[in-house]
Amino acid sequence: MEPFQHFYRSQRKPFFAYLFRRTADPSLASDILQESFTRLYAAYPAERWNARLLYTIGRNLLIDALRRRKREADPPREEAQAPGLEERLLARDEARRALAALQRLDEEDQDLLSLVAGGELSYREIAALTGLSEGNVRVKIHRARCRLRSLLDSEKP
Repeated sequence: MEPFQHFYRSQRKPFFAYLFRRTADPSLASDILQESFTRLYAAYPAERWNARLLYTIGRNLLIDALRRRKREADPPREEAQAPGLEERLLARDEARRALAALQRLDEEDQDLLSLVAGGELSYREIAALTGLSEGNVRVKIHRARCRLRSLLDSEKP
């Protein structure tokens, strides 16, 4: 298997999950995923490919896209819900509720929680990616989780 295919297959799902958590828009997340891998492939030799570099490229594209979205005041599209079992519907509802609560946090909290949620990056890698110290990342993630939990608790019926 070609090195790019191997790298793509190993990173595609967790990277898409991160982008989706940040955008709440599967189409935008998919576009950023494609552009990120394209830029990685075009600009860097295979021996430099790693998750940290991919996430750096993706975060920069994401920041640009979110800025454009704010300027255009284009609300995220709601995905149509496919019929299914009651458990799947409840799980989707919970996921949407959590995603909506995540979107209400400030951008730094959203970014940190989205980076750590995938489990692909260590606190050290997140620190290097964000320019924060590892200890500061740990504290900020803990506080962001508390704020998210508080938002979710306040919405319970």
